[in-house]
Amino acid sequence: MKRLFDITLSSAALILLSPLLLVTAILVYFNLGSPILFRQKRIGYQNQPLEIIKFRSMREARCADGHLLTDEERLTAFGRFLRATSIDELPSLWTILTGKMSIVGPRPQDAKFIALCNDHQLHRHDVKPGLTGWAQINGRNAISWEQRFELDLWYVKNQSFTLDLKIILMTIPTVILQQGISAPGHATMPKFKGSNRREIVEAGE
Repeated sequence: MKRLFDITLSSAALILLSPLLLVTAILVYFNLGSPILFRQKRIGYQNQPLEIIKFRSMREARCADGHLLTDEERLTAFGRFLRATSIDELPSLWTILTGKMSIVGPRPQDAKFIALCNDHQLHRHDVKPGLTGWAQINGRNAISWEQRFELDLWYVKNQSFTLDLKIILMTIPTVILQQGISAPGHATMPKFKGSNRREIVEAGE
């Protein structure tokens, strides 16, 4: 039932939102240039690699040594609008349609996170990653990484079609009211240091 629901909702959304997708693509090109889409390797179902696609919301600005500037420095007013309205996430509907993601599930994280998460946290990948999830309607980026992972794990243990419908309905006011877009003092979220503290990973896009 969940897969059928994902196919039905994502395909309908892609058709209905196609004008918005086209206009956004044009605006991204004129505001941020090419490429229009942001692609990144992340962690999918059962820790398998997954490529996510989003509309770009940051400039490719680099310092003299070639490293990217901070998120705060690269994020423009236009990019902030895309993030605040979650329009930047709409290309992920195609990933849902192909079966790599679901409408509801834990948000997919950078592939480097596998080396930073403990065994307990890795159970968040026992289900497909989602466009929205329990953590997104309970704080989103304004809560700590530990809180976010615990909310994801709660969803994994308690998932149901009824819960998915509840999360989808609660996502609407969260997006409209632009709740939890970023942590205080950050463009996105603070750096995730991980449970084993071996390295530091930027939250990134």
